Amino acid sequence: MQQIGFDRDKYINLQTEQILARRRQFGGKLYLEFGGKLFDDMHASRVLPGFTPDNKIVMLEKVADEVEIVVVISALDLANNKVRADLGIPYEADVLRLIDEFRSRGLFVGSVVISHVTEENRQARNFKRKLERLGLKVYRHFPIKGYPNNVSLIVSDDGYGRNEYIETSRDLVVVTAPGPGSGKMATCLSQLYHDYRRGISSGYAKFETFPIWNLPLAHPVNVAYEAATADLDDVNLIDPFHLAAYGEQVVNYNRDVEVFPVLNRLFEQILGRSPYKSPTDMGVNMAGYCISDDGVCRAAAEQEVIRRYYKALVAERREDLEPTQSDRIALLMSRLGLVKEDRPVVQPALAVERRTKAPAAAIQLPDGRIVTGKTSPLLGACSAMLLDALKALAGIDEGVKLLAVETIEPIQTLKTKHLGSLNPRLHTDEVLIALSVSANRDDNARRALAELHRLRGCDVHTTVILGSVDEAIFRNLGVQVTSEPIYQSKKLYRKR
Repeated sequence: MQQIGFDRDKYINLQTEQILARRRQFGGKLYLEFGGKLFDDMHASRVLPGFTPDNKIVMLEKVADEVEIVVVISALDLANNKVRADLGIPYEADVLRLIDEFRSRGLFVGSVVISHVTEENRQARNFKRKLERLGLKVYRHFPIKGYPNNVSLIVSDDGYGRNEYIETSRDLVVVTAPGPGSGKMATCLSQLYHDYRRGISSGYAKFETFPIWNLPLAHPVNVAYEAATADLDDVNLIDPFHLAAYGEQVVNYNRDVEVFPVLNRLFEQILGRSPYKSPTDMGVNMAGYCISDDGVCRAAAEQEVIRRYYKALVAERREDLEPTQSDRIALLMSRLGLVKEDRPVVQPALAVERRTKAPAAAIQLPDGRIVTGKTSPLLGACSAMLLDALKALAGIDEGVKLLAVETIEPIQTLKTKHLGSLNPRLHTDEVLIALSVSANRDDNARRALAELHRLRGCDVHTTVILGSVDEAIFRNLGVQVTSEPIYQSKKLYRKR
């Protein structure tokens, strides 16, 4: 059973109070930048056990009639076909998914902003047309030369003034995005500039979970944030503005510190003074006050750093990239005194591979037990591990065969003789289908299948890079998978 280290209810109450206080502070319209994921903040739920992925949306539902949502996506991410790793879908698709999710919760999505737009970016033009055909309002924001250092240009008609003004109808405007680096803050600041030009009173605040400002810089929860954003070159640091203003050391990150002079200048031009003395002041972040067991959160965050390391290794192997991200995360691991073998499922999987000289896998069950799987003529390692894990959870004897040979062989024949597969072994999706069919007449299969939900949150390690099918099955089951950066075969062409 997962240990809890975070008080969800306290967090929701404190965050809601702080948002209401910021609205009162500015009086008029409040642009609230939402960092991280709104619906499914899996990173937060992994490093702060007890934090539920929908915490943020629960708060917004309480004030649904007052909220308008603006979704931002970067044209650069469209051009690079950037994929949201935890869901395995491109950012472009995630924008549509997010809008559907918001609407299903009774929340109003006013528009989409495409940031960093250039004339050459064909993907941005195509996506804009697609959204408009779907009945959505779309606005374009453009790159600003020298951003964020050229303050006089940024806060001018040739800077934010070039951006298209987002027409909003409600006073609490939540600005969110599929992922980091999309341009959420710049979108908010651009709106403040345009509101000022139109005589509209407005303010800005930032709903950010990480880094947690009142935890130490070297706390594993904050280090895990650096590991999660290694591809963005984000670095946690002591907020120098906060230190100068209050004599207090608090944690922020480089992009917020870099852009703070812009925000200060903008507020000074609009209000005559800035309401904030530091980028940390901008944030509405009560997460640090809601950690109920620091030891549990430290251990969870350390495991997340190792998972991020393995994911970086696999991504670099797949794309034939230099080990930039993995090297960066390796440094973070060394700061925490971690090695990759500190992930409990790594050594058991490697031990089975050494013994069998074939791909292997291991899973850690909720009660801490480790179950392994080996490659056989009938089943792949992940499929074997999955069946044995379900048996263990259901209390079924290890010697019991959940799937009879006569059940598996017809599926293998179909795959190899009729569907052109070169691999006769059953993948995890095929095993689950076969198990579902068997459950109609076999009590053990039925009992095993009933335990499937208990795999959510479990850790798995495989000794080879997973294929897309197994990867998707584990993702849908909520299993946290890492792999050695090794392909099972030496083929040059690999199906994605």
